[in-house]
Amino acid sequence: MGGVSVGVLDHFNIRTRNLAETVRFYEDVLGLEKGARPDFAFPGAWMYSEGKAVVHLVDISPTSEPQKPDSGVVHHVAFVSRGFDGMKQRLTSKGMKFDSRQVPGGDLWQIFVHDPNGVMIELNYEAAAEQGAAPAEMADDIGKQ
Repeated sequence: MGGVSVGVLDHFNIRTRNLAETVRFYEDVLGLEKGARPDFAFPGAWMYSEGKAVVHLVDISPTSEPQKPDSGVVHHVAFVSRGFDGMKQRLTSKGMKFDSRQVPGGDLWQIFVHDPNGVMIELNYEAAAEQGAAPAEMADDIGKQ
């Protein structure tokens, strides 16, 4: 395509009536950090991973906009991640329900967890860079849900 590229995912945005709970999830459960955000005319928060604002939150509680029950037509949002066993331990210690699996072929391990708004978060781990036991390979595809 002559040097044209869409590039990599910059961020995703969640419009929520549960800003504090959502910030807590991304900080305490996934380990992101709340950081600098432009002085928009509406409330919200930006959540950072490795110095990049990857999750933008907009607080819709001051408005009449209804809270959507999940992520709408967007099925899930994925991150390239590190520390598979550590994340499983973290999620377990926080009482979070999650699903872990190995992509057929074994090169990729995954963890799926939902945020307080019902947004499915997919964490992808390069199997060769991880230690510990591989999760079970799943024949069914998370995309069918």
